[in-house]
Formats: sequence, structure tokens, C-alpha cells
Amino acid sequence: MWRHAALLMLLCIAVGCDRRRNYGANGDVARVTDAIPQIEKASGLKFKSQPRLERRSRAQVREFLLTKFAQSKPARQIRTEEEAFKLFGLIPDTLNYRNFLLELLTEQIVGYYDPSTKVLYVVEGAPDDLLGVTITHELVHALQDQYINLDSIEKQQGNSDRQAAAQAVLEGHATYEGMKVMLGGENLATRIPGGWNQLREQIRDAQSSMPIFANAPMAIQESLLFPYLSGAEFVRRYELRRPGASPLDSLPVSTEQVLSEAAYFGTPRDMPTPVTLPGRRDSLTFEEELGEFGTRLFIFQHLKDNGTAINAAAGWDGDRFRIVNAGRGRGIVWASVWDTSVDAAEFVDALGEAMRKRYNTAAVVAGAGGSRTYSGSGRTVVITPREVDGRNVVVFVDVPAGAPTSLIDPARITLGH
Repeated sequence: MWRHAALLMLLCIAVGCDRRRNYGANGDVARVTDAIPQIEKASGLKFKSQPRLERRSRAQVREFLLTKFAQSKPARQIRTEEEAFKLFGLIPDTLNYRNFLLELLTEQIVGYYDPSTKVLYVVEGAPDDLLGVTITHELVHALQDQYINLDSIEKQQGNSDRQAAAQAVLEGHATYEGMKVMLGGENLATRIPGGWNQLREQIRDAQSSMPIFANAPMAIQESLLFPYLSGAEFVRRYELRRPGASPLDSLPVSTEQVLSEAAYFGTPRDMPTPVTLPGRRDSLTFEEELGEFGTRLFIFQHLKDNGTAINAAAGWDGDRFRIVNAGRGRGIVWASVWDTSVDAAEFVDALGEAMRKRYNTAAVVAGAGGSRTYSGSGRTVVITPREVDGRNVVVFVDVPAGAPTSLIDPARITLGH
């Protein structure tokens, strides 16, 4: 999990975190000693042992983070993620994804808690106010690690939506409790009158201190903000709904459960439906989930309408996409499950409009079974609503012009329970 110090600092600036005490250049032990009882009071959890804190040069911490990055995101995973994001149009075709992520990761390095070594590393010579925010935030992560296995969560693969949900709670918990500590226990709701969405806009207004983040594609910016802001909002709701309990006790398993109060707190909890795409996979294929948050990003990327994106993704109940060879290039097949036929229809309409704008297509061609075909900019897109096991499913296929659009047999899609 990335620790973006500049984002933490901007969060504090936005709500006016109290940083009146100056510990000086070597006040790390005093910071930790002061912060621990405040974090325990804010979170309701006790430290089982005091975390180790070690200082390193900026170069040493940067090298450490690069090594951790390579371990958590192997080269093949980076390549396939890059291809998926480019095929969905979420990042420019010219972007070197790996290099850009590394620049983002190391922008304004201040500190990082490593669950594998159980050490909180901080940069020598870091600004005093930024150091205070970071140490408090990372101490919350150290506390989390004493109750759940952060290392195993960081290394999860194969379901990025579930990992994003867990990361949102962990970062959101550290953000929320850390900000309460910095505010001296004051109710955050009174310091963020416009809510977390307003805070998101305040961060955008202060992006000049984060030049690499400011120049990141929208999808990358939003993916970085999501765990801090949407995660913090989830933790706020959790504390209101389950006072005295810890959000670490039962992590959400989808971004839908992070975004929707009813999806997580409803009885029964709204669990995502597993989707299995038919056909054989090989070393050239790549499969993953977008989740409700990723679906929102995809629609917003091409329509630039937040309300439409939120409405289009509401009712999401599971998805799976696959990238494969398709004629003279690469193609996507994406199957998503929806709670109701109305939810599916709203998604189909928004998705079709997004593809019309993305590829500057001519008039849509209606086909059998309610399918819609869009052609333009050297691509062909087919959107088909289906019913599978009594559930509403939407199948999306995007291939180079002239390539077969029958990448899978929709009738052979299977849904878990």
C-alpha cells in the first residue's frame, strides 16, 4: 500500500490540523510516545508493543520503496495492468505506466511502515510538520498490523477490487484516526462541512505542491484518492453504525461495500457475484475485476459526468474482464452482473454513450437480443444485455475493426453464488 506523504499533508491543511508543538529535528521518540495514547483513544485499540522507528536517508528510503514496489507488483503484473488501463482508455497510450507509478510513489517521501520488518522508516531532514502527520498516520498502520496481517493483504493478487476495498479501509482508518489525533479529538464532521467530496476538491486546488500527482491521468489520481477519502468516509460510517467495534474486524470485500452503506451494513450484506468467463486462458490472456469503483471511473473517463457515472455503476453486483488477442490487435471482453434489469439498462445506456464519445462512432447499429454495435476510430464495440441464471448480465466486447466480436460465448458465462 502506497503512503503518499503529500496527500496526507494536504488532508491536514484542508481541515487545519493542529501542529503547534515543535519536536525539533530529533524528536521522533517523543512524537511516538505522545501519539500512541492518542491513537489508542481515537481508535479504541491498544498497541500490543511499541513499533520500532528508524531514520534513513531519502535515498535509502527511496531504494527501499522501489524494492517493495517490485515485490508487490512484478513486471508481468505491471505490463498487464498497463495494457488493461490503455484498452479501457483510462491512461494515455504513450504513458510509461511503471516509470510513472515509481515517480508517484517516491514523490515527497517522508516515511513508510513496513509490515514485513515491523519498522516505521522516516526520512532524515523531513519537514517537521509533514513528519508529524506521516508518523501519526503510519503508527495507525503499525497498530493495524498488530491485529490483522497487513503483509498478506498487500500481497493479495487476482481480485483487485477486493484488494482495493481492503486498502480503502486500512488507509481510510489511518487517515480518519490520524486526523482525529491531529485535531485533538475534535469531531471531523464539524471540520469538513462539505464532506469528503469537498475535501477532494480542496486537494485538487492545492495540487501545486504535488507536481507529479497533478499531472497524473484522472484514473490514477482518483485511484490514489479513493482509499484515503472514500475509505475515511467508510470508517466514519462504521463508527456511527457500530460504536465500540473496529472496522478491522470485518473488512469489506468489494469497493461497492466501501461506497454503499446498504451494501455493507444491510442484512444480509450485499456480496459480489463471482463471474467466470468461458473459454481457455493462456499466457497471453489477462483477467481481473473492475468493481463498482472501477466501473465509475471508466464511465466518468469518457463522459466527464460524475452523476451519470455514479448512477451507471449503482446496482453493480460483480464483473470479470479478459484481455485477449483479437485479429490485428488486442481486445477486451467484459461481463458484469446487475441487481435489477433497470440497473443493467442504465449501465447499457451510459456505456453506449461513453463508447460513442470515445470512438466518435457513427449511428449505433441495433441487433438481436438488444445488442448495440458501435464502430469508429479503428475499433468495434458490441454491448449485449443477457440473462444468465435469472440474473441481469451485460457483455461488452471491444476489438480492432474487422476482428471477430465473438470472443466468448455469452451463453456459457457462469455465475457463482
